[in-house]
Amino acid sequence: MSADEQAIREVVATWMAASRSGDLDAVLGLMSDDVVFMVPGREPFGKQAFAAQSRAMAQSGARIESEAEIVELQVQGDWAWLRNRLSVSVTLPGQEAMQRAGYTLTILRKSAQGRWQLVRDANLLA
Repeated sequence: MSADEQAIREVVATWMAASRSGDLDAVLGLMSDDVVFMVPGREPFGKQAFAAQSRAMAQSGARIESEAEIVELQVQGDWAWLRNRLSVSVTLPGQEAMQRAGYTLTILRKSAQGRWQLVRDANLLA
């Protein structure tokens, strides 16, 4: 496994751990400022909308559990893409967990500082 592939796997593992612990700053640090997220039924959105939605969920007392399995990973210079099998469970206080599972297609770019960051994410969870 190349150093870049290992670094990208660490980005995914860090994202999962930071999401579970509610460390939004760590999650935001894993994405570029020009990141674009695409999810079904919604217009694409960026880092600010992601942060606002995450803060609102945290304030509601939501608990997030997630698991990611990288199915495919390709690195081409300073760009990489991965196909990920993702399952997410969100539990709001006093409510049953909402379960979502499916695939994501994620594009990453190596920053000028040599860090891999998420730049595009198409989330097909249902």
